[in-house]
Amino acid sequence: MKKVLFTGGGSAGHVTVNLALMPLFLDEGWSVDYIGSAQGIERELVGSLDAVKYFPISTGKLRRYFDIQNVKDPFKIAKGVYQAYRLIRTRKPQVVFSKGGFVSVPVVIGAWLNKVPVIIHESDITPGLANRISIPMAAAVCTTFPETGGQSGKDKTHYVGAVIRQELQQGDADRGRKFCGFHASKPVLLIMGGSLGARKINEAVRAALPVLSKTFQVVHLCGKGQLDPDLSVPGYKQYEYINEELPDVLAMADMVISRAGSNSIFEFLSLQKPMLLIPLTKQQSRGDQILNARSFETAGYCRVLAEEELNDASLVQEVTEVYDKREEFIAHMLDNKHSDALSAVFRLIKEKARPSSNPAWK
Repeated sequence: MKKVLFTGGGSAGHVTVNLALMPLFLDEGWSVDYIGSAQGIERELVGSLDAVKYFPISTGKLRRYFDIQNVKDPFKIAKGVYQAYRLIRTRKPQVVFSKGGFVSVPVVIGAWLNKVPVIIHESDITPGLANRISIPMAAAVCTTFPETGGQSGKDKTHYVGAVIRQELQQGDADRGRKFCGFHASKPVLLIMGGSLGARKINEAVRAALPVLSKTFQVVHLCGKGQLDPDLSVPGYKQYEYINEELPDVLAMADMVISRAGSNSIFEFLSLQKPMLLIPLTKQQSRGDQILNARSFETAGYCRVLAEEELNDASLVQEVTEVYDKREEFIAHMLDNKHSDALSAVFRLIKEKARPSSNPAWK
């Protein structure tokens, strides 16, 4: 049986592309494994696929700032490399696909040491730290933006566009309203703060609820551990995150407030959902979300609200602006030409896979 191994984690954005690809391999009879962290969101998301075997390893975070954990993390990463090396040696995949995030680095190193080809996917305009470390060991790099090619080496770069999960196109608005207890006579505002960095958005949304709830029914994905059990407002539903019901919730949404992670915003684009994007600041990230948001704003797909300017008043003002001009945003989105990136990446992974008689296993 052919075997493929996936890795990526730390945030939902480092898992969604894997979730889109894994069913395709399962349908073709491949054995599918996943290496991730013990406690990360990837374990919860991948757990919905019964046919995928999940293997946790030790991980350390790749920080750009001083933290006492920086002293301990190199040892965690070294342990993770050893664990990944042994797992890959035992599971014998023909190919490894990495979506990035700090957990992916030990896996890529482990695959490289085992002479297993690695395919990397980079969603943002500029590669993240984990992918920058991993790219020299990769057989190929798939990019969402054409500009990324100059930073990952043209000889191994494949510009494929955005990978969109097929199930998102199958959502049903009526099912979404039933799930949330909403009705069809009032528009729906969906807030997705992300699994990381959602606190500031959550605070602004909750402060603005008395005004927002007059116009919208609000469904709020708060992030792990960030529910407010004391908050009860008619027409307001909060969840840590949604998995199986997400296509239906997206189908009923009239507009979206979100961070500016590439995977998410391209999915909103494919569904023609007007967006208010609040990118992570440069203090919280390398600035990739700011570049993503600017690109979408220039194309006429969204408005951008800097986190430094975020409060309940500015949030209400920008939400009103996007909703009032929603038809203009949708018209621009309809002009966007979608590529079949999912099929392109699927083909590339299979092309790069080693034969089962990989001499490295002997």
